[in-house]
Amino acid sequence: MKTVVVTGTSSGIGLATSLLLARNHYRVYATMRDPGRGSALREAARSENLPLTIVPMDVTRDESVKDAMAGIRREAGHVDVLVNNAGTGTRGPVEELSTAQFLSEMDTNFMGTVRCTKAVLPSMRKSKSGCIINISSVAGKLYNHFTAPYSASKAAVEAFTECLAMEMAPFHVRVALVEPGVTDTPLQVKSMPALSGTHYPLIRRDIAFFAAAVAHHVPPAVVAEVIREIIEGKREKLRNPSGPDSTPALEMRAALSDEDWIASCRMDEETWIGAMEAMHLDVRKFLPPAL
Repeated sequence: MKTVVVTGTSSGIGLATSLLLARNHYRVYATMRDPGRGSALREAARSENLPLTIVPMDVTRDESVKDAMAGIRREAGHVDVLVNNAGTGTRGPVEELSTAQFLSEMDTNFMGTVRCTKAVLPSMRKSKSGCIINISSVAGKLYNHFTAPYSASKAAVEAFTECLAMEMAPFHVRVALVEPGVTDTPLQVKSMPALSGTHYPLIRRDIAFFAAAVAHHVPPAVVAEVIREIIEGKREKLRNPSGPDSTPALEMRAALSDEDWIASCRMDEETWIGAMEAMHLDVRKFLPPAL
């Protein structure tokens, strides 16, 4: 039975991935900063008698990562798969976000991935086996206004993963990225930017876009299935978009010049609404009143 460590498992993609893998006969160590938030996962594991253990781990703290990973290795003997999923989402204008918010986003989303990866690399390198899957985002390749902290952290994950894949290839360690589109998880609610006091009226469009995308109700199980397929060798590419909107969004951005993409923020509201409707996003009903 392969041993899998999944980070950020109290909700969303991490929770769905932990359950899917445990139900498919993987030994899962589901890590989270606060195990008190793991009641849904704990109850499912108990009621279904799943091979799943919840482990406290804060990916922003070196010692927490080292201690948790050492404990897992003592119990399991090895780690076959690491899924770096723990993350936060911060949206808002660069001017109106604090430096601390940028640092926090980078510490969790990027440095958390680095810390956990470094904890498993020596044993994977020595055994010449293993799989590391980093959860990025479409936002790691497609940069939009009001997503600077999140996009910057995920772009760093993208670059880190590609470098890592080259380093680990001679040791037969698989490294892969998953790039979800907008997924119906608690992160979408937590990352909602503030309207009050902003100097940036276009933030209304950001709110409407994400609300309309979440209304499509793409469940985190969709991402979890992509992760399972990577582990089982059914997907062999470095980058793996997931969800119905991910590939179209990435292709749309790739077809535009940088200048045209940036200029798109100057569309008048009706033109923008029409463009969103062409993407099957009913943003009109989610638009807050004009500022």
